[in-house]
Amino acid sequence: MTTPSSPVNRLRPRRSCLAVPGSNPRFLEKAQGLPADQVFLDLEDACAPLAKEGARHTIVDALNQGDWTGKTRVVRVNDWTTHWTYRDVITVVEGAGQNLDCIMLPKVQDAQQVVALDLLLTQIEKTMGFEVGKIGIEAQIENAKGLVNVDEIAGASPRLETIIFGPADFMASINMKSLVVGMQPPGYGADAYHYILMRILMAARMHDLQAIDGPFLQIKNVDGYREVAGRAAALGFDGK
Repeated sequence: MTTPSSPVNRLRPRRSCLAVPGSNPRFLEKAQGLPADQVFLDLEDACAPLAKEGARHTIVDALNQGDWTGKTRVVRVNDWTTHWTYRDVITVVEGAGQNLDCIMLPKVQDAQQVVALDLLLTQIEKTMGFEVGKIGIEAQIENAKGLVNVDEIAGASPRLETIIFGPADFMASINMKSLVVGMQPPGYGADAYHYILMRILMAARMHDLQAIDGPFLQIKNVDGYREVAGRAAALGFDGK
């Protein structure tokens, strides 16, 4: 684990977090002018396998040449169970580390996955002459194993800034009977996400981290989005 050489603000504004496909230059340009606190440039779900390598370089160019003033700049890499992760991190951080705030690590299942990312970031920072510890980590919880281990995950690195709920993969992993990501499953009268969200919130608060609720995929259902965003805010979450 690392110790930053100077104080780093880990409590950045994240009320709204916008996902942008890293392979689409037009979307990356448009995102710079949208009123979101955080923008994460996505190398994972938003990029097809054959597009991932090119998307790394597209993201580097967007971070270095774009105007991201007032936004937390994040790149979501692929998870450690894939063969893309290390090259995602190396290409993006070596190429644009001075214009990057955080790496988002999806499908985190245990603390060692965060430690591994911390170590890789430290090696790159030292090699490139960047400030060691400046780049933060955002950990995304997307299955039962990650939720069960969330306390250890939240304490795994001083780089950690947020714990993020990933509802789509989580719902699939536990066989939740719903096809509408972020909405309540039919046939269950209570809040099906309450335990999950509170579990993430407690782990985050125990380690002075932010807690972020995940995406709502029915983008035209504004009232539905307001409802679930209001739920997360009422519980104490920092953003969505």
